[in-house]
Amino acid sequence: MKTQEKRKLTAPVMTALALAFAFLLSMTGCSKDDDHNSSSPQSKTFVLVHGAFQGAYAWKFVKSQLEAAGQKVVVVELPGHGSDQTPPGTLTLKAYRDKVISAISPLTGKVILVAHSAGGSVATAVADTIPDRIEKLVYIAAAIPQNGQSLDDIVGMDPNSQLFPNVTPSADGLTGSIPNDKVFSIFCQDGSEEVRQLLIANNRPEPIKPQMEKIVLKNNPAAAALPKYYIHTTKDLVAPFELQKKIVATAGITNVFTLDSGHCPFLSVPDKVTAILLQIIK
Repeated sequence: MKTQEKRKLTAPVMTALALAFAFLLSMTGCSKDDDHNSSSPQSKTFVLVHGAFQGAYAWKFVKSQLEAAGQKVVVVELPGHGSDQTPPGTLTLKAYRDKVISAISPLTGKVILVAHSAGGSVATAVADTIPDRIEKLVYIAAAIPQNGQSLDDIVGMDPNSQLFPNVTPSADGLTGSIPNDKVFSIFCQDGSEEVRQLLIANNRPEPIKPQMEKIVLKNNPAAAALPKYYIHTTKDLVAPFELQKKIVATAGITNVFTLDSGHCPFLSVPDKVTAILLQIIK
């Protein structure tokens, strides 16, 4: 009887030990996989904001590349740009800001807010309003206005910018236009023929009022504490490199990347822009 009882007790114990050993092995395997995956960018939500004289279409290459890398991407089309037909006389910087906030509101968690050129003013206003919804803020050849400063104030700091000399105001003073033969050579002179055709096909007048509007910021401490990054474009004819360096110095941004490109690297060298964005979220 004692021998039989001993055997009955031994079998369950041995089974339990075997299961425990198998569990430990499986956990070890998972740990290795986790270590491997940690070197890859985590899945984030990117919100992309275009600049002046452009629309959501400008992000088409970077959007597809980010999505191919497993990221979620939301592209915002500002009022009065691209296919949006909001009358230019009704537009304000606040309307731009609110459009971006409306795009962020239904999303889950914090976002990586990426802004180009004039979109930098919009992103700055967004961050000042809802800093708790933003994980990181990325500026690409962008304006970063200080309180009481307009986009025109910033671009006007550099007489070498080729933007203003090539803009023709409309008769009513509500918009400004750039000729088709200039929109490529000024904004993306290093782009392909496909990019040239894309810019010309989507060239439309830019609302002037928001560009002249001086931004009003609460100087929210939470917004000031957000991690910020800047991507320089050294061949920029709209926001020359020297101007960009002044903008970055004033904003106190130390996380800086540099691309040897024109004003729109997301069109001319999208793979490099995507690589930087993925590096930022690691």
